[in-house]
Amino acid sequence: MVNMGKKLRALRLENKLTQKQVANRIGLAISAVSSYESGARYPSYEALIKLSRIFHVSTDYLLGLTEKRSIDVTGLDDSEVELLSQLANKLRN
Repeated sequence: MVNMGKKLRALRLENKLTQKQVANRIGLAISAVSSYESGARYPSYEALIKLSRIFHVSTDYLLGLTEKRSIDVTGLDDSEVELLSQLANKLRN
């Protein structure tokens, strides 16, 4: 979970959100968000998932397992997601 705090802070500022706004969206105290950003604490699985959804990035990105951000497919059905996946694979080739 290297640099997760830095990534969270950068994403929060990029989205022009305060720690309070992020805390409200994930249902935690401001101190929790502050602790995540400082690296003093790590989020629970549930909080991690909520953070990834707020910022439209993968949990792998937040955890430092990849530097790639993901595409938000919220609201798409399985066939539409599959179509996007096929398109991405086609573009890679």
